[in-house]
Amino acid sequence: MTATLDATAATPAPPRRRVDWGKWFTRAVIGWLFTPIVFMIAFSFNDIQGRQNVVWEGFTLKWYGRVFDYADLTQALLYTLAIAVLTMLIAGTIGSLLGLALGRHRFRGQGTTNLVMFAAICAPEVVMGAALLSLFLVLGISTGFAAILIAHVMFTVSFVAITVRARVITLDANLEEAARDLGAGAWTTFRLVTLPMLMPAIMAGGLLAFALSIDDYIITSFVAGQVTTFPLWVWGATRIGIPPQVNVMGTLIFAVGVTLAIVNVIVAKRRR
Repeated sequence: MTATLDATAATPAPPRRRVDWGKWFTRAVIGWLFTPIVFMIAFSFNDIQGRQNVVWEGFTLKWYGRVFDYADLTQALLYTLAIAVLTMLIAGTIGSLLGLALGRHRFRGQGTTNLVMFAAICAPEVVMGAALLSLFLVLGISTGFAAILIAHVMFTVSFVAITVRARVITLDANLEEAARDLGAGAWTTFRLVTLPMLMPAIMAGGLLAFALSIDDYIITSFVAGQVTTFPLWVWGATRIGIPPQVNVMGTLIFAVGVTLAIVNVIVAKRRR
């Protein structure tokens, strides 16, 4: 009996589980960031009467069938998507080439180029919008669709270049050297070796430019002129009530963005 008691007393107590506050904090931040998106998706199914979509009144799918009821809202969405796609293509191309040059070569003015890129990212959007408007007025460029496109390319190209440059710095130069040793020329090596390794970063930079273009309100408001984009229309509609079609369009845009991001991740994993 005494031996049993001694053995029990000698057995160490199980360690107490420590609370991982970092994990809980991360979950709380992610939950906070996704809360507006959850409400947007939920209220796209709200069975309301009129335009005041602020109180839950029941579930319905009818707004998805009537998503294009407002012609001016549909036109604003088409403008936004067209500008975003063109921004993704133009800024993606220019930014990728710039990121490749900054990551691969050393040239005069490289430090200034880096400074300008980070200044474009860090500058407040109000300052950027006012500066672009002043530039367009000096150059005689009319505000409108073209001005919005130029403005979006100018402030998104830095994001693409930085994303691609980060990938270029980590490339394995031995793979390119092996391709050249096997007889591949400069263009063939770039097309078959370098470009596939850069493609996930290029896609990520392009998607980032696409998202920033769709989301932008401040810079667009300076140079839009008579053109109304989706964010501008939503801001103007807040005075009289935002219809549920806005939530439907926002949900569809979010779904497309998530799908493209998932595709990019899958492609990146398959290329490893």
